[in-house]
Amino acid sequence: MPYRRTPAVQARLDDRRRDLLDAARALLADEGYAGCTVAAVAARARIATGSVYRHFPSKSVLAVELFRSVVTAEVAAVSAAAHRPADPAEGVAAAAETFARRALRRPRVAYALLAEPVDPAVETERLVFRRAFRDVFAARIAEGTASGRLPPQDPPLTAAALVGACAEALIGPLSGAAAGGPGPHAPVPGPDGPGPGTPARLAAFTRRALGVPHADHP
Repeated sequence: MPYRRTPAVQARLDDRRRDLLDAARALLADEGYAGCTVAAVAARARIATGSVYRHFPSKSVLAVELFRSVVTAEVAAVSAAAHRPADPAEGVAAAAETFARRALRRPRVAYALLAEPVDPAVETERLVFRRAFRDVFAARIAEGTASGRLPPQDPPLTAAALVGACAEALIGPLSGAAAGGPGPHAPVPGPDGPGPGTPARLAAFTRRALGVPHADHP
């Protein structure tokens, strides 16, 4: 008869898995993916290194689960922001502003999610979640074009361009945190790049890109 875990045993395993992911998220915020070795995660979670493999069979699997857990929260936050305003264009602008504001709040994490060199499995996840961000933007753009509030355009194409533009505007300056800039949790201004006003500027850029008449120019 095959062994079946009791609910109590399964609960303990689930708790330990959550502890490991919590430890990995803390390391990601401090050191990026480079610091998320199996040994480092085990040490942060205060368990033996070998025990990690009971929950994650390889570093790659752990890295993918870590990426998913962090980016899922980011997609949810951007989606909530996008659907808050009644006006579709303002929803897309709010999504872009939220994307940037959250990235600047945790620049080392944002750089790890957007651009830090990772293994192919995580790179594949990046493409999946970039499409998820695109779909959030595209849904509201499609709503705007259908209602006539936005000029005719290809919603998925415009959305992909906007997500790419937001990421590109942030990657360079965010890399300063990964290279030992002013600290892992502080906004990282570049010579022409993100500072406190960047989220609002990206929101204004988004309105102009959507073709909103009289879009503001902060």
